[in-house]
Amino acid sequence: MAGIAILLDLLKKNPSFNGQTLHSYGIFSAKLATTAAAASVAASYPFASRAFFGNGAAQVAFCDAGTGFSEDYISTIQSESIINLQYDSLKHSTKQYNLELKPLFSAFMWRNLALTSLRSFLLFYLPLVEPRTNMDDDDDDEDFLKDAEEDRRVDLVTPFKKSVKQIGRETAVVTTRRVLERLAVHYVSQRMAWKLLKDVPKSAARKAQRGMPSMIYFCSVTKTTCRGHFLGVLASWFVQVGIDIWRFFKSKQDDDTLDGSEKMKLLGRKISIVTVRCSASLVFASIGAGIGAMMFRPTTGQWIGCAIGDVAGPVIVAFCFDKVLHMEL
Repeated sequence: MAGIAILLDLLKKNPSFNGQTLHSYGIFSAKLATTAAAASVAASYPFASRAFFGNGAAQVAFCDAGTGFSEDYISTIQSESIINLQYDSLKHSTKQYNLELKPLFSAFMWRNLALTSLRSFLLFYLPLVEPRTNMDDDDDDEDFLKDAEEDRRVDLVTPFKKSVKQIGRETAVVTTRRVLERLAVHYVSQRMAWKLLKDVPKSAARKAQRGMPSMIYFCSVTKTTCRGHFLGVLASWFVQVGIDIWRFFKSKQDDDTLDGSEKMKLLGRKISIVTVRCSASLVFASIGAGIGAMMFRPTTGQWIGCAIGDVAGPVIVAFCFDKVLHMEL
């Protein structure tokens, strides 16, 4: 109470204090109440115990409760904070993984099926167009006529059957790949699924715009092609192994000349050969894509190098096995 009495005495001695302009009534009331409380607390303690309050008085922090901000100032601060937040979000945005799945039965679309059929028929019918010359000049005229008649009898049924089998095989490989893509989306991480389903030629073009050194660009395109080409090679492996297993059970029913253990060894050898061929196709396709992207246009060079490596890989590995290890693949 002594503190309040002191303040009232001060107000009586300084009448001009009442005429001073204050920010608001809240400032005056807050300062008055805080000062009175501090003086009352300090006066209620003896002199010996005032050291605990810091030099004989309590330390008080004043709060200007009457200071306000205009609406324009607040709206300016909000707009600036929103702009800064948007800029930071664009600068430090997380990477978006856009997964675009192709239709499950895309291999049966008329365009894809027409291209597959044309490629298969050309593969097996073009060798029949090659001219055959008779290099023996000592044959008689009758033998020459007989050979000409025999050459005219071209077997067109066998290439047709092989072409149909090739069309079925390629269609099965594409459909199996679509199934594997959906399994990858559901059972692996989003980042890994995006890498497996990435459009590799477009990725090679984006990497070329970054100005990488040649060796780093080659390694990057090779690694990306290996990931993007993996599901296709795996689908081919599944289809070929399935065909070998079906032939194994079919020969087991029709042919009894070999016992079960020998047939199992033969099946294991075929599966091993398919595994080596598919692995070689994946490795050489990746390397060829990296070389093609460096030598030519990134998109076209990557596609051409991948296709050449995919075809040449099994041939090179088979040649190496035959010459070095004396094994036929």
